[in-house]
Amino acid sequence: MFKRDVQELKNLILRNLRSQGLETPLLQKRLIDSWPTVMGDAVACYTHSLYIRNQTLFVHLTSPALRADLSMRRQDIVKQLNEHVGSQVIADIRFN
Repeated sequence: MFKRDVQELKNLILRNLRSQGLETPLLQKRLIDSWPTVMGDAVACYTHSLYIRNQTLFVHLTSPALRADLSMRRQDIVKQLNEHVGSQVIADIRFN
């Protein structure tokens, strides 16, 4: 009887994504898509655009009062978003 090299499908897919350089963009997309879930609909309706550059999430908000409030909670929001995705995707948030 021979021994098979059995691996989980999840590990094979992740290894393939890493080798093709697609893991980081996929995680970034998941983080941006999770913004309304993590922050709630009230914040999401004031959000105009989101993008990530150099591990910084840039968020354009239409409400100056909300921008000031969220700026004071930046580190907590970074932690919540990263935990929701399950990986360290961003290190900072900038509100415009």
